[in-house]
Amino acid sequence: MRQNARKDIGLAREPIEESDAFVTEICWHYYVNEMTQAEIARLLDVTRLRVNQAIQRAKTLGFVKIQIESPFLPRIELQEELKTCLGLKRAVISPSNEADYDYHKSVGAALAALLTERLATGDWKSLGVSWGLTLDSAIRKLPRQSHPDLEVVSILGGTAKGSTLNSFGIASGFANVLGARYSVLTAPIYLSEGIDREVFLSQYALKEHFEKFASLDAVLLTCSNVSEKSFLVEHGLPQGLSPEALIDAGAIGDVLGKFLDRDGRSISAQVDNRTVGMSLEDVIEVPEKIMAAAGPHKVEILKAACQRGLVDTLVTDDTTARLLLKSVAKQNTATG
Repeated sequence: MRQNARKDIGLAREPIEESDAFVTEICWHYYVNEMTQAEIARLLDVTRLRVNQAIQRAKTLGFVKIQIESPFLPRIELQEELKTCLGLKRAVISPSNEADYDYHKSVGAALAALLTERLATGDWKSLGVSWGLTLDSAIRKLPRQSHPDLEVVSILGGTAKGSTLNSFGIASGFANVLGARYSVLTAPIYLSEGIDREVFLSQYALKEHFEKFASLDAVLLTCSNVSEKSFLVEHGLPQGLSPEALIDAGAIGDVLGKFLDRDGRSISAQVDNRTVGMSLEDVIEVPEKIMAAAGPHKVEILKAACQRGLVDTLVTDDTTARLLLKSVAKQNTATG
């Protein structure tokens, strides 16, 4: 008894030894979400001293370098539950700052960490990329690397606006930071009405580019809903196609410019036929399909994309993950 008492007293004098998972979450909020120590303390209901000690411990352990490196980064239980629920091979879930919610920054950083891990294996020689703010955010978080044998291939046409986040800027941006080559799909995302698709795509440069889709090792995808929060809906829809018409047809969002319903089915063959980019059928055949997206407004389209078989690895945040689980549970209750 006296020996145990002495041991307890000794422990009481020692500083709190935080778990690696807790330390990693503190660092994520501090370095990635750019929260102050006081804000983190309020968010996690701990003292500011514990936050400071966790950050110092992370530096001592080597967790904090150019980026946060720790096997405890994912929310393990939530990640496993999401994998099972949606039939995924992998889920990467980043901690979000619910008080000042930004669904691009945290997920972009998580995607950058995942890409660094996957590229280190040397398995990829050809990487297809979509476009959007989340991918643009990932580029900004990636450490500069050298992969001269890798080709980054844009898999969707672009728009005249948003040059840094559309297909032209995303493909060249990834290639620049990864030290890779790149190939841009020099075409609009939608063909004007009346243009013959087969004739348009028969041009040599486009035909050669489309042939690359068949040999992609991996693709990076995003998605969005049908609202003003979607860059595509705001700036990229073809003339004569309105958000209201899409919603009336059952659309809940898009993947690669193709609008899907709640079951992951395309709502319009006519719209699909005007889209210049990789077909969803070809995407399904790619060995590794990574979807990076977050936000309450993307829950239904994320679920639909998973049901369509367009996602092997989902990169999202904990807020979106919990909403996805609730949505699937509600759906199962309704159909059960």
